[in-house]
Amino acid sequence: MDIVGLIRLLARERRPSPWFARHRLVEVLFPPPECVLGTEEVLIALALLVVATLYSSVGHGGASGYLAILSLTSFASMEDIWLKQHAWSLNLIVAAIAFYHYQRAGHHIPRMSRVFILASIPMAFAGGYLLVEGYVYDVLLTVTLVWASFRLFTASSEYDEVSIQEIPISKAVPAGAGIGLLSGIVGVGGGIFLSPLLLLKRWATPKAAAATAALFIWVNSAAALTGSYLSGEWVVETDTLAPFGTAVLIGGFVGSRLGSDLIPQRTVRIFLVVVLMLAAARRVLLIV
Repeated sequence: MDIVGLIRLLARERRPSPWFARHRLVEVLFPPPECVLGTEEVLIALALLVVATLYSSVGHGGASGYLAILSLTSFASMEDIWLKQHAWSLNLIVAAIAFYHYQRAGHHIPRMSRVFILASIPMAFAGGYLLVEGYVYDVLLTVTLVWASFRLFTASSEYDEVSIQEIPISKAVPAGAGIGLLSGIVGVGGGIFLSPLLLLKRWATPKAAAATAALFIWVNSAAALTGSYLSGEWVVETDTLAPFGTAVLIGGFVGSRLGSDLIPQRTVRIFLVVVLMLAAARRVLLIV
């Protein structure tokens, strides 16, 4: 075989096959994802789904639970503003779904929600605008987690049949403002404070309290998130929020549809208390 024939033979052997060309075309048109969820992210998403299911069953958005979960993972090392903004973002999803279902079932009382929400909006905005970090934030978040654990642990069904009392404006306005401010500073929606208040003061039935809390949480989270954005500190990561948001979206639908009737409340409380107390213990260790 002469040299020219050998060159032609080698060129023919190196020519890409039609299958190889089609394979390359698929890679160009449908590139593989740049980021694949790791084992920890998958476990976090599953935990967030469970938390969203449990919280939404009683009309809550779940921010304290999300902060608890994130505080037990490598995300605990993220900046405080990062934790708050992502908790608020997840809150918006779940609280909206919870309110939709409770309102659709006829449990929402607009006049009761109105007074608390109007008082809380400017304070939640201010709390989100403030840059409270470091030791102060750790203490406030730890106290919030412990309070949430205590209220969940001591909650009972004794409020199922109550004689509802009129809500005095002189008490509702400062309560709404205070809860709004604390929610904006800590990074929650305020439902863990508002619901016990409504029940302990005999201002609402559990279902009505859940409906009001859901709307209250959504408005507070939106106001605090807006204030945080306008402060110049916007650190929401869409790559992180997308899978976590999908998880809580599913959990929110399931939990709010099931409601408190089909889920044993004692089991829910025990589970949430354990998670919140573990997170609180970790925050204490970080403080000291």
